[in-house]
Amino acid sequence: MNMMSTFVKPMHPEGRKFVAIFAAITLGLFLIEDTLGWIGVGLTVWCYYFFRDPERVAPARDDVIVSPADGIVSLIEPAIPPAELGLPDTPLTRVSVFMSVFNCHVNRAPVAGDVTAIAYRPGKFFNASLDKASADNERNSLVIRMSNQQDLAVVQIAGLVARRIVCFVKRGDRVQMSERFGLIRFGSRLDVYLPEGIKPQVRVGQTMVAGETVIANLDAPKTDHDANT
Repeated sequence: MNMMSTFVKPMHPEGRKFVAIFAAITLGLFLIEDTLGWIGVGLTVWCYYFFRDPERVAPARDDVIVSPADGIVSLIEPAIPPAELGLPDTPLTRVSVFMSVFNCHVNRAPVAGDVTAIAYRPGKFFNASLDKASADNERNSLVIRMSNQQDLAVVQIAGLVARRIVCFVKRGDRVQMSERFGLIRFGSRLDVYLPEGIKPQVRVGQTMVAGETVIANLDAPKTDHDANT
């Protein structure tokens, strides 16, 4: 690894047009005043940084659930998965990862398996760190069926400034753990509904790395839901 690769990361194709727009505006700002132009340069660099898409290395084991997003664990609580997925209305442990506008926003599959359901639902744009964002905000939900036949739901939730949820997979696709499956633009949240009886191994406030940080162990002894652990 050299110094350049440490600081310069690949950009996801979804970001190219946005960086081009920022760059064009920056050129116009330089024609008006140099100070404005340099502000534009800073914003263009931030836009590139927002759409960065670094490589991630999944754990060398298939009995864990990894974080689908970079960010901070904002909530851990029992909740019923989105009704549009058709899952049983039994409360499951929901782990929410909040992404600020400075986090990488490429979303990665928490587990390997088959995508058995995808459901988009329009909604509002509350701050994604709020509890009500799971119920009220625009969202795109997936169910991934693992090889042990357990279902895991993962939900992309738009935030206060996010206005576009992108999903790269479709029903029937096979995904691998840590594989890219979507992206949300400009601040948002990911919810993971753990299979029944699975206890999270993270805490509120903990920093997550998409595709790498382990949220839970599928082979751990089954316990009652404990949203405070």
